[in-house]
Amino acid sequence: MREVLVVGAGQAGLQLALGLQARQYEVTLVSGRTPEQIRGGRVMSTQAMFGTALANERAHGLNFWDDEAPPITGLRKTVEKPGEGRLLDWRGEFARPAQSVDQRVKMARWLELFAERGGAVEPRTTTATELDAMAPGYDLVVVATGAGELGRIFERDRQRSPFTEPQRALAVAYVRGAAPDPDVPDTGLLRANSVPGVGDIYVIPGWTSGGACDVLLFEGIPGGPLDCWSDRPGADQQWSRMLELMREHLPSEHARFTSAELTDERATLSGGVTPVVRKPVAALPSGAVVLGMGDAVVANDPITGQGANVANRCAESYLDSIVARGEQPFDRAWMQQAFDRFWQHAQHVVTWTNTSLRPAQPHVQRIMAAAAEHAEIRDRFANGFDDPADFQTWFLDPDGAEEYLRSFA
Repeated sequence: MREVLVVGAGQAGLQLALGLQARQYEVTLVSGRTPEQIRGGRVMSTQAMFGTALANERAHGLNFWDDEAPPITGLRKTVEKPGEGRLLDWRGEFARPAQSVDQRVKMARWLELFAERGGAVEPRTTTATELDAMAPGYDLVVVATGAGELGRIFERDRQRSPFTEPQRALAVAYVRGAAPDPDVPDTGLLRANSVPGVGDIYVIPGWTSGGACDVLLFEGIPGGPLDCWSDRPGADQQWSRMLELMREHLPSEHARFTSAELTDERATLSGGVTPVVRKPVAALPSGAVVLGMGDAVVANDPITGQGANVANRCAESYLDSIVARGEQPFDRAWMQQAFDRFWQHAQHVVTWTNTSLRPAQPHVQRIMAAAAEHAEIRDRFANGFDDPADFQTWFLDPDGAEEYLRSFA
């Protein structure tokens, strides 16, 4: 029986650990927190999961919230200027519903499941030195955390990482009590609101402990009015500030949330993400090599909603590569090949996300305008969240975009 050490109990690490466990690998999982600490901690992400990622979880029997979490059936895209109203407003349908479950709920349950199935859990943080001492006891060591010291052992890939600092000021809040939209009362929509020169505000139907909620994500342009979280406000202060910012810059959404309240005292988050791709193999002081996964090697800004989906796809890809390896050694060359296989998907996410952090190019503006007139365009854009590779031939390519738009003339 091959022995695998997985360090990190987030979406990527837990999904891989559970998948290997189900295939009779002996897996040890290092988690910085217990299930109780995860449940009682601060929210971690916005985690809208799209069709393919959800199908992967269902195939592993990890879909515990299908009967509870509200289905997200489509995307509503708006562009709004205060004083001028909505300049753009359309809806695209998802081919398969999406879902957003608070990772505090999800990761705590998955960690318990791993232990219930006989998995060994070590609830502690691990340094590079400690990992070096542990590595000889395992056939494969996978690092699935991009935080802290371990996240720094993987070298930044300069060619694939154009940014060296966060490109958006981020703020998240989980709330209950939002009023329905009188214009579009469908509550199953992921609402993507853009305010030119200010940033983007997303509203995601979600599920957390105690029931359904709305997850708000503010993506503020640096130096703009949404870039106002450096003082790290408390939860109530942050929510009050978010409401005031919506009142000023996105009044149509503000009207819905005036009576909403935070789901709990740890339901807010603020900060920034530096988009980065790191080289997937790191050598420890002893010379032992370890494989990075998830946000340890690919970290994207959440503007395209891909973080948890990329982690899911990474776990699925690595699982297939590990199983296919059989009894052969997990050496450096194999580790690079495993990452390269995953990169065939991740590269499209990175390109799309990094493009979305820059001002919209003229051909993208034309696509967004044409989508208001053509259901095929808006549905194709919406389903690109599940299959970002599709964007390469039209949304991210000026010539391809013009050819595509001409087909609607």
